Amino acid sequence: MAAPPPTAGRKNIGRGRPKDPDKRAAILLAAKKMFTAQGLPGTSMEGIAAEAGVSKLTVYSHFRSKEELFRETVCSKCNEHWPEVLFDVQARSPLRERLRLIGRGFLDLVNSDDVISMYRLMSAEGAGPTDFGRLFWEFGPERTLERFSQVLEAAHRAGELQIPHFRRAASHFFVLLKGEHHIKSLVGAALPPDSAERQRHVEEVIDLFLRAYAPPVRR
Repeated sequence: MAAPPPTAGRKNIGRGRPKDPDKRAAILLAAKKMFTAQGLPGTSMEGIAAEAGVSKLTVYSHFRSKEELFRETVCSKCNEHWPEVLFDVQARSPLRERLRLIGRGFLDLVNSDDVISMYRLMSAEGAGPTDFGRLFWEFGPERTLERFSQVLEAAHRAGELQIPHFRRAASHFFVLLKGEHHIKSLVGAALPPDSAERQRHVEEVIDLFLRAYAPPVRR
């Protein structure tokens, strides 16, 4: 019988050790802290590694680039306030209740200290498009508008709303929600609205939105 081929020098074709979820969580927490305080240009992977208490190699084993880590940070922040189920187009919950939950989550998000700080940092970068602003928009607001547009399209097809342009209607909803409170908070003219005021504002916006896109009454 022939001897088996030697194993010395053969490459390990396994996937290696699984990534440590605790280290990933520590990296995300450190990244959120640093991006919020210093922005995208002022944050380095070395700094995030030091803040997280891991090596730079460990950071790169979880995230291929600073941009990918920033994307994951923005997405995880959104998911804190918006569980994926809220944007499930197959959901059977009443439309008004879904709008209420999405609206409240949105106001909690944009009035959080982290997001207000990030808005101010982006504004401080000066006029004109920047990578910081572009990536923030792509991974945060743009992703949200796309998901909410799908919710509105499903409501339109179900006859609950009549919407000629889903993306535009999604934008109308979130712009109405921001109202004057958000810009006043950004420029330091007022504190963010409290919970009761946010809930009242959400209900008023939903009333306006449902009237604007109400389906025709059948006679």
